[in-house]
Amino acid sequence: MEQIAIHVDNVVQEFTLRRTHTLKDMLVWFLTGRRGEMVDRFQALKGVSFDVEKGESIALLGFNGSGKSTMLKLISGVMKQTSGFVGYRGRVAGLIEVGAGFHPDLTGRENVYLNGAILGMTKEEIDAAYDDIVEFSEIEKFIDTEVKFYSSGMFLRLAFSVCVHTNPDIFLVDEILAVGDEPFQKKCIAKIKELQDEGKTLVIVSHDLELVQELCNRGIVLEQGEITMDGSVEECVAYMRR
Repeated sequence: MEQIAIHVDNVVQEFTLRRTHTLKDMLVWFLTGRRGEMVDRFQALKGVSFDVEKGESIALLGFNGSGKSTMLKLISGVMKQTSGFVGYRGRVAGLIEVGAGFHPDLTGRENVYLNGAILGMTKEEIDAAYDDIVEFSEIEKFIDTEVKFYSSGMFLRLAFSVCVHTNPDIFLVDEILAVGDEPFQKKCIAKIKELQDEGKTLVIVSHDLELVQELCNRGIVLEQGEITMDGSVEECVAYMRR
């Protein structure tokens, strides 16, 4: 177990979907005592289990609605599973949504400190990494501008830079690199490879199968909330292309 970075055991994630009904429908349900039927329950994940070893790079693959992004959110702690267990060892940092964790009324500089603190860094650690964060992001001119004026690409640059400079043990990426321009994408990929060389663990969600094969050595395919394949990234990509 010492070599396990992420442990996922029999995880179920259920969402409540509220349906829209006419006034007549609601009146009938109220009078007949069937109000409970006005909500639907949807299982995004259905008893998912897998382990990720330290230093492993895996891709969560699947079509839209398969549950892969939900799984990533559970690993990151953004969301709590309905049942089952999700555990990890070390510091986790991730790019789950563009601008997540950023306060729109704060400047880029202030958000560096806010996000660093959210990701577990001390003020001293952020102070030490600050210049490198700003330099990597390439948005020095706008660092004292409120981030509500940032484009999605600028959000990505700053968010990615903060995340990789927290020295994470586990790095999570959800389709986020598609937002940036090509030169910065290449820079991000190079940084991810650098983290891999340092023995960090990577979990990525992406529809870009070429990128997945470049970065990962293992794939997990999810379909309708269940694992249908867990193997080499080449096997899983071939499965997705079938």
